[in-house]
Amino acid sequence: MNQTRTFLIFALLAVAYLLWMAWEKDYAPQPAPAAVAGATSTAAPAADGSVPGATASNAPVVPATGSATEAPAQLITISTDVLRLTVDTRGGSVVRSELLGYPSEPRTKNTPEPAPVRLLDDAHEHFFVAQNGLTTAQGVGGPVAPTHLSVFQSAQSSYALSAGQDELKVDLTWQDASGLKVTKSYVLKRGSYTVTLDQKIDNGASVAWQGNAYEQLQRVAPPNNRTWYQNYTDPAAHSFNGAAWYSPQDKYETLPFADFQKKPLNRAITGGWAEMLQHYFFVAWIPPAQEPNAYSTSVVNPDTAQPLYLLRAVGPALSVAPGQSVTSSTRLYIGPKLQGTLDQIAPGLELSTNYGWLTVIAQPLHWLLSKLHAISGNWGVAIILLVLLLKAALWKLTAAQFRSGAKMRKLQPRVASLKERYGDDKMKMQQAMMELYKKEKVNPMAGCLPILVTFPVFLGLYRVLMESVELRQAPFFGWIHDLSAPDPFFVLPAIYVAVMMATQWLTPTTGMDPAQAKMMKVMPILFAVMFAFFPSGLVLYWVINGATSLAQQWFITRQVDRAEHKAKTA
Repeated sequence: MNQTRTFLIFALLAVAYLLWMAWEKDYAPQPAPAAVAGATSTAAPAADGSVPGATASNAPVVPATGSATEAPAQLITISTDVLRLTVDTRGGSVVRSELLGYPSEPRTKNTPEPAPVRLLDDAHEHFFVAQNGLTTAQGVGGPVAPTHLSVFQSAQSSYALSAGQDELKVDLTWQDASGLKVTKSYVLKRGSYTVTLDQKIDNGASVAWQGNAYEQLQRVAPPNNRTWYQNYTDPAAHSFNGAAWYSPQDKYETLPFADFQKKPLNRAITGGWAEMLQHYFFVAWIPPAQEPNAYSTSVVNPDTAQPLYLLRAVGPALSVAPGQSVTSSTRLYIGPKLQGTLDQIAPGLELSTNYGWLTVIAQPLHWLLSKLHAISGNWGVAIILLVLLLKAALWKLTAAQFRSGAKMRKLQPRVASLKERYGDDKMKMQQAMMELYKKEKVNPMAGCLPILVTFPVFLGLYRVLMESVELRQAPFFGWIHDLSAPDPFFVLPAIYVAVMMATQWLTPTTGMDPAQAKMMKVMPILFAVMFAFFPSGLVLYWVINGATSLAQQWFITRQVDRAEHKAKTA
């Protein structure tokens, strides 16, 4: 197999991989169109309301949720330098979140400042909220604690982090006639997407209170109304949407919305967390590492056209004697999939950047790109430096490849004479060619290994560009304002076609049958169409990779020509 055949095989594999992803988006089973409905738990409570070896099946009953159309008691705005949250005093739920450092659309000089990305949202079509509350143990008597449906009180309707202030605390209070008082405290810090939630239970009643704290995420599935063309060109169409969780034993696991009914989560986990994620961003409840939590998933009204997807964590049993107080703490992450920082928040959280089966390649690539970006200050330049480093590491392998190719090119007249001699006897033809290669010390397999290395890098970088929020809307130079989006003027795809045609001119076609030769002539057109809709950062990688390979191939070919000329004239 020579270099041309190897390249052809991997090119066809790349096309097949992309077509398969597009087909999956169009024809794979999809969840029903989503909207908001009421939710009830079908879990049976434990006798004492505890979660010993906690599982969702014996967790306390969590009451029904309200509808998104239900009028809120009061909306409170909490703002820091990176987050703007909207909290509904009905339950103290976070119903909206805006990521102030991430515009929803690329910034341009001639358009107004785009709105920030809204991750949590109580709008009907994009319903996604983070709720929390307390569930009271059944059959033990005593006061009943507030759930995510109970109305809390707030001293203000707006809170903001002041200049020079590093921490902002917002208290919501609830109290009943028996004397039971609950204070929910949201604590936000400057520059952080992690929100600490404390639920302090002060028991002023005459009897003990027993129950559990719980947190949950509820959302509708993103609408899947894209065309085949949009599925192919939109990076978000290839990103995972659904629930995920982490446990020290089983590590990172995911559950797409389509599998919520078929493979529901029902497990006790200590030292884990749970999240719902989408392209570039996610929301996660992160309980204290030492506490067991009962994690469960369910679909509300699954037989209707408007299901709601629920991910819940119920904490260990709490007991508060009269005159005593207990505080339950947890954390809520609302933000981007920032690699290099998430594992500092919780073990395994960095896996939220879901590269799938390419993780083993994509994660080191992202790390290396980040280091190169720190040096260059530009993600496009970092991609170019990555190619140059890879080329330097593979110099000897590619030099052997091109040297072999140059020699094979010079053998074309002799191969042509072998074809005339043996005619249609392909077996004798192949044997004669192998003897010729051995005599002239030419290795037809020399072209395989470099491509075996560069092609996985190509796929890994494809996932990095698709999934890494750091490259979202990252500009290069000139006309390229977003390396994660296609080249708007198709300049890079056109350059790559020119590079590919020049490479074909230098590449020997020794031993190639006419059908393969015709296919290779069509390949530039196929790649022009395919790369026209690839992220421009990926096309940039392939252009620089192809151009440097072409330069090296030209240099090696000239070396071989000079050596042969020198041998003849000696």
